Amino acid sequence: QVQLLESGGGLVQAGGSLRLSCTASGTIFSVNAMAWYRQAPGKERELVVGITSDVSTNYADSVKGRFTISRDNAKKTVYLQMNSLSPEDTAVYYCNADITTWSNRRYRELWGQGTLVTVAS
Repeated sequence: QVQLLESGGGLVQAGGSLRLSCTASGTIFSVNAMAWYRQAPGKERELVVGITSDVSTNYADSVKGRFTISRDNAKKTVYLQMNSLSPEDTAVYYCNADITTWSNRRYRELWGQGTLVTVAS
């Protein structure tokens, strides 16, 4: 079985920083695009930033200049460095990846369970 595991969420003061990590594990053959999404209370889930296998990125306008995504293919891990956090960034952050397995080479979406980020004013 394959899975994504997020870590790094927590409580931080406005203006502070957090670094989220997401690692894929299991019988994974390849990982294509990876992404971070978030969902705030009463809001729809939204894309924060995505990163492709050739490290092309696309950031939501709300986080440009503050958040940075990176990936370590050897570790099958994607990171999200979040700086200058504000209360509006409070949400559950979810990791997403397009992966294939040794037994099924068609790409499928894999989701983590989410990690809560709370930014105090």
